[in-house]
Order: sequence, then C-alpha cells, then structure tokens
Amino acid sequence: MELKSHFTFSKQQRSGILLLLLLIVALLCIYWFVDFSEEDTLDISSAEIVAVQKEMDSLRLVEIENKKPKLYPFNPNFITDYKGYTLGMTNGEIDRLLKYRKEGKWINSAADFKRVTEVSDSLLNELSPYFKFPDWVTNPKPKSNFSNNKTDKGFAEKPYAQKIDLNKATEEQLQQVSGIGEALSKRIVSYREKLGGFSNDIELNSVYGLNPEVVQRTLNLFTVKTPREITKINVNKASASDIATIPGISFEMARKIWEFRRLREKISTIQELDKIEGMTERKLQLIQLYLSVE
Repeated sequence: MELKSHFTFSKQQRSGILLLLLLIVALLCIYWFVDFSEEDTLDISSAEIVAVQKEMDSLRLVEIENKKPKLYPFNPNFITDYKGYTLGMTNGEIDRLLKYRKEGKWINSAADFKRVTEVSDSLLNELSPYFKFPDWVTNPKPKSNFSNNKTDKGFAEKPYAQKIDLNKATEEQLQQVSGIGEALSKRIVSYREKLGGFSNDIELNSVYGLNPEVVQRTLNLFTVKTPREITKINVNKASASDIATIPGISFEMARKIWEFRRLREKISTIQELDKIEGMTERKLQLIQLYLSVE
C-alpha cells in the first residue's frame, strides 16, 4: 500500500507557507532594523522648565519660612521659660536672666543681655535686632546743665548693697534726689502705704508727677529690698473687674485686656498684650507683676 508523504502539499498550501515565511522574515527585519524606543519629548534643560523649577523651589522655601515661629519686637526683660526656648536659648541662659530680674535689675542694652545670659555671639546677633526697650532707655533726653542747691547724688548709681530700701525710705531721704521735693516725697510715701509696700522698683513709675528721669535718679539711690508678696491673677480666667484691681491700671485698659484675651481665647505670654492700643512699655512692665498666663 503506497503511503502519502506528509511533506506533500497542494499548490494552495505551498503558497500559504511561502507567504507565512515572507511575513516572518519581514517582521524580523522590522524588529532588528526599526528603533521602537520612545523619544523623550520633554526637554528638562529648556529655559521654560528651568524657570518653573526655580519658581517651585522658591515657593517651597517660602512655605518652610512661613512655618517657622514669627519673631516680633520684644523687651528681653520679660522673656519667660517658653519664650526663651522658642528663641533658642538654653536652660542655663534663661535661668541666669530670670535670676537677674528677680534681683530687681533690668536689661537696658544688647551688651547687658550678653553679659547676664552669656548667650553666644551668633544668637545675640540674631535676637538683638528685635530687642525693644522703653523710650527713656533708647532715646534718653540730654541732661540739663541746670543745678540747684541740692546735690546731684541721684545721678550716680550706688551698688545694690548701699541702696536704701524703697519700702523703708523716709520723706527726708527721698528728698535727696534731684527733682523730688516735699510734695513728691509725701506722694511717694502715701502711694507706698496705699499699696501696702512696693513689690518692685517698676511700681515707682505709677506715682503721679514722677517723670522717667526722676524715677531713674531715685532708683540710683533706692531699691525695693523687702518686696510685698503679690498673688498673681490668671489673665486667661480673670474678668475685666479682676484686672482693674491692678494699681495704675484703669478699668478701660482692663476691659481692653479682657477683650483682647477673649478674642484670642488664650494668651500664651504677657508680652502679647503690647499689641493693645494704649498699652505702654511701663504699663506692660507693671502688668507683668500682677498677671500670669497660667
């Protein structure tokens, strides 16, 4: 019996096989000789792309800067533990400043701040542009050449140990200061008795008729050595009437402080009160003695 070969194809089948071979060869040629890789149509080195990248970088830096705590002008005499921490001060530097202030002494310049706290020069250069001192410190009036029969003992500041306790000074002793006569000395003693004794030198500014120059000359000879104790009022819980009990603070100013706190829900530092209209540096120093944020 004659077997039919498996490789015997009809004409139509052979044509199909040939066409298939040609198609395979064509596909192989296309695969080897045609580059199918996609070209990068975005040229990142173009001027437009570089400009956009710079703009994005600047916006990113602005966002980072905006997230940093804002630094506003402040009096370094009223730096709290939290304020000092946010300023970058160490615990030791903050403690030295607080100890200095408890002695009734004041920071009146960047050099004083450096001497008392012993901060680094780099931190001092960063903070000192924001230091805000009272006008009588930053813009002192020139001393007059006028002199009277009284000696100018008040101009030369005595060491703390040699100063007379302001809470024990007599009218006659106070009259040693140039600018304080019988009327003012009586007024100082009367105000002291009304308070029950001074708690801090700053309260001397509340005596009616004493200008800053006379106050400073007085503090060159006198200082509070036996301060009366003060129970501080929590400004975040106090009413306007409570705040108005502070000597030297009117009810109108007390109401402004109460409204200021109410609008912000909570005050973090007493220094924030300097944004209140009519708030002076002296009033803020006085309020610092009577108010707390805790």
